[in-house]
Amino acid sequence: MLGSTHGTLTTDSRRTRAIACGEGSGPVVHGRPAQSGDLDVSGRPLHADVPDLDRFFRPRSVAVIGASDAEGRPNTGITRQLADWAERVGARLYPVHPSRPSVFGIPCSPSVAGLPEQVDLAVVLVGDPLPVIVELAEAKARFAVVFASGFAETGPEGEAAQLRLTAAVAQSGLRLLGPNTNLNAFERFRDDLQGPAIALITQSGHQGRPVFALQELGIRLTHWAPTGNEADLDSADFLSYFAEQPEVGAIACYLEGLKDGRSFLLAADRAARRGVPVVAVKVGRTETGARTAASHTGKLTGADAVVDAALRQYGVIRVDGLDELQDTAALLARARPPRADGVVVYSISGGTGAHVADLATEAGLSLPVLSEAKQAELHQWIPEYLSVANPVDNGGHPVGDERGRKIIDALLDDPAVGVLICPVTGPFPPLSDRLVRDLVDAAERTDKLVCVVWGSPVGTEPAYREVLLGSSRVATFRTVGNCLTAVRAHLAHHRFTTAYRSPFDEAPRTPSPSYRKAQALMQPGLQLSEHAAKQLLRAYGIRVPREQLVTSAAAAVRAAGLVGYPVVMKASGARIAHKTELGLVKIGLTSASQVRDAYRELTDIARYEDVALDGVLVCQMVEQGVEMVVGVAHDDLFGPTVTVGLGGVLVEVLRDTAVGVPPFGEEQARDMLAGLRGRALLDGVRGRPPADRDALVEVVLRVQRMALELGDQLAELEINPLLVLPQGQGAVALDALAVCR
Repeated sequence: MLGSTHGTLTTDSRRTRAIACGEGSGPVVHGRPAQSGDLDVSGRPLHADVPDLDRFFRPRSVAVIGASDAEGRPNTGITRQLADWAERVGARLYPVHPSRPSVFGIPCSPSVAGLPEQVDLAVVLVGDPLPVIVELAEAKARFAVVFASGFAETGPEGEAAQLRLTAAVAQSGLRLLGPNTNLNAFERFRDDLQGPAIALITQSGHQGRPVFALQELGIRLTHWAPTGNEADLDSADFLSYFAEQPEVGAIACYLEGLKDGRSFLLAADRAARRGVPVVAVKVGRTETGARTAASHTGKLTGADAVVDAALRQYGVIRVDGLDELQDTAALLARARPPRADGVVVYSISGGTGAHVADLATEAGLSLPVLSEAKQAELHQWIPEYLSVANPVDNGGHPVGDERGRKIIDALLDDPAVGVLICPVTGPFPPLSDRLVRDLVDAAERTDKLVCVVWGSPVGTEPAYREVLLGSSRVATFRTVGNCLTAVRAHLAHHRFTTAYRSPFDEAPRTPSPSYRKAQALMQPGLQLSEHAAKQLLRAYGIRVPREQLVTSAAAAVRAAGLVGYPVVMKASGARIAHKTELGLVKIGLTSASQVRDAYRELTDIARYEDVALDGVLVCQMVEQGVEMVVGVAHDDLFGPTVTVGLGGVLVEVLRDTAVGVPPFGEEQARDMLAGLRGRALLDGVRGRPPADRDALVEVVLRVQRMALELGDQLAELEINPLLVLPQGQGAVALDALAVCR
């Protein structure tokens, strides 16, 4: 039985939420969105400033520096495209060239200083943009675009050149897109398409082409931001801006790296607050991908597990391929909020239906068994020997007459069904023609989602090109996999935004009393001993065993009597990372003689291994719990991160961990636990009682508080094992390692 210890944990969920929000530790602003100027406890912003980019995308005046109309020159094609674009958006065009009187018949200014008015947008086509940026700053231009390459993507010299460019922009008052960008922002967007649109952000222009081509399938696009090397304006700026545009239904991103992880999360938070879905391909899942991406854009790709966790926390839907980016963004931009999570698979082939149903279930979609009444209704039109439980097999012939439409309407009328998926493996006129017409007509009369997978490899059939693609209500796919990915993202997005509560609204603004206690324990640049690391945990109210630090065998015996047998004895020193491997841990000691012998053995081993000790810990022995690990690490992109997973030796064997990026709340902490493969151990297995999940969540939140407050001072923290006791009994940190920055 455990005796009283310092920092006993509560399992009250209200108290758990208070710890996440910082209640009781200084004034905290609750109940309102974070506002400009709000800072968290570590001095970082809690609000995404939205740059005013209206005059970038729809300028009143455009200057082209280095304009040309000489045939065969690269700048000539660019100038021509910019002139066409300026005409479309209603902007005045001013070519700038020191030796040309005119370009394409438009009078040419010899220099930036000679421009007749202050320009909204300057496009720089010269090889060395730095002097031009200085001139544009003096002319008070609002925006500039630099196409030139040879900057951070090329190595140290390029990085230095980009730093000089960034510094010049910071002093100028203008905002810069690039360098190493392209003309994608000035593409011709179709203006004959209706409905919510996709806004596109890419760090590689070529990788955005498939999404841009969605216009040929009737999907509206309104903006394209090719961010390049992001010396100034970056993906986060455009994400924040696009989230505020009323015509934008979804934001599609191709990201090779993030300039600043925190800024991107603030932008994603803004989109989540407004319910705008963000779909992203993020390069860097593998070492090779990360290395290639860095060489392309000169960005940090970030540890992928951290990137994945951060995106998930803020509702960014991560997909792997450009085809998935196309289909998922298109669906999320146009589909109405789901009425139910249930998916029904409807086909003219039992084999096709069964196959798609298997894939849908594997993808995590819910395929409810239709009620007996609904099955009886369907059997009015479908032979009795065919299964209509879900998937629904009509046998083929009913789609050729009025029965086909009745079946579709009956399925969409079921309150458990929110999505109908109809795979058409290949064209078989006239049945397939009648089937897709019925699906389109039914989709126009329902607020539920109707998806068709047109499996023909040809794609030129009128049923596909004219009927399906002509419908703004049917979501049409070419592969089952992309359909299921998009539907899963659609349902998950709406579940997420319905329950979304921004962690930034509740992030602590002022240091806690724990922080002041902890600061006295920090030793810059050093690893703390286990004893000191546990004092750090105590400062934040995390429970540790009863223990005493002793420096003699006699003191060890006295300490054992006070702590209570059986005891554990461990060598304690700042340079000891893995005590067990060195034989510096003795467990299950039940007598004074065992304690004396253990003390002598531990100190002898330490001398032999040349390990400096600050003493020997005599600890209460705590048993019968689930061993977990909770830790803090520093990520180059996102700053401090919190990890939780299976502990003890399992952390190295199974690597079953989940990551959270502060700030996060109680629900996110519970989601981290739910994502562990070994989460069943917390529920109790093989007759063991359930573990105290509430206590584990509270430890995670207390460690998060520590990470936020000590982020600049704490390089690493590992509590391993954290023994999670049976429900209602709390959790105890049996060992801890802390490294100061």
